[in-house]
Amino acid sequence: MESLAPLIKDITLDQLNSDPYPIYKHLRCNVPVARVKSVGRTFITKAEDTKYIKDNPNLFSSDDRETPMKRAFWAHTLMRKDGNDHMRDRMAMAPAYAPKVIQNDWMPRYEETARAYVDRLPKGEIVDFFEVLSGAYAARGLAFLLGIEDATDDEMIEWSQALINGAGNFGWCPEPFARADRTNEAIHTLLDKLKSFYQANPNNSAFSVMVNADEPISEKQMYANIKIAIGGGINEPRDALNTILYGLLTNPDQLEEVKRQDDWVKAFEEGIRWVAPIQLSSRVATQDIKIRDCFIPMGDTLMTIQASANWDEDLYENGELFNVYRPTNTHQAFGNGPHFCMGTHVARRAVAHIMLPLLFEKFPNMKIPNLSDVKWYGFAFRGPIQLPVLLQ
Repeated sequence: MESLAPLIKDITLDQLNSDPYPIYKHLRCNVPVARVKSVGRTFITKAEDTKYIKDNPNLFSSDDRETPMKRAFWAHTLMRKDGNDHMRDRMAMAPAYAPKVIQNDWMPRYEETARAYVDRLPKGEIVDFFEVLSGAYAARGLAFLLGIEDATDDEMIEWSQALINGAGNFGWCPEPFARADRTNEAIHTLLDKLKSFYQANPNNSAFSVMVNADEPISEKQMYANIKIAIGGGINEPRDALNTILYGLLTNPDQLEEVKRQDDWVKAFEEGIRWVAPIQLSSRVATQDIKIRDCFIPMGDTLMTIQASANWDEDLYENGELFNVYRPTNTHQAFGNGPHFCMGTHVARRAVAHIMLPLLFEKFPNMKIPNLSDVKWYGFAFRGPIQLPVLLQ
């Protein structure tokens, strides 16, 4: 009889949200394919395996019907689709993410926003970047990219957090879904109002290009696309920025070298390898298959842990350390295969090309006064949720 992956009963959701990395190290080294009872998924923690799974959508489908994402988003989103269905929804937004549009339409506005938001920071004081800068900057940029500028920064941040908390609600608790329901109602109300506006006043924003497409996708899927972008498009650049700032400010020698060589993109790539903002993805086995001698039955839901893959000892020496100048950095933080993150180039430019050099230009000697005041959190999505920095 075929052997299933070992069943692990003592890993809790609280442990994963608090600090999953020691758990992942143990799994990588001892049980790289493991059924985790608290999550109801089979964890895949080695880089070779996570890449193989995502690169082979014919064997491992994104269509996880049991994911809390569907409940949280009121829709079967493009994140959970394969093949032509996935590509149709994805390409509906693609014109807003075209390289020329990013460069000509969005980056000037990101730069304008960055300067305005940095200029309002109080020099000589301690501020929590999570509260006052990183999320707001990501929210405002995403609002004009998506075409929902009527939403305030606070609304965008709340919507994003509510949606990702709902999508990551693997314990199926009622309150995260209730919060997501309120968010869905608010977003739908806004999009209902904007639809006729963009029919009369088209631009390159994601909602406008979907509304004005020659063969538009259904309204429900347009709305789902906008919600997916809100869910991932704020937390990813926000958490990446905060993580990179922490990495640089706690490694002053690397910071000085990054400044000297203008290596902000390298710092960005290392930051998202070190603590991947989006830590994991789900895939469903489309047939009986083996991974590392473990039998995976058709229909089993696998959780590919890119956060773990990015620390894999087979690829990285001292992967737990932030090291901008490590010899190799073939990370999986933006995913791979058909679902490679559409917002990759926007996030990289917004954080590495604009915000990081601007912050260190204005506050060249900023520091974290007390490292114990920095708080990290998250299992599906992870980053500092408290980052007090002295601006000087």
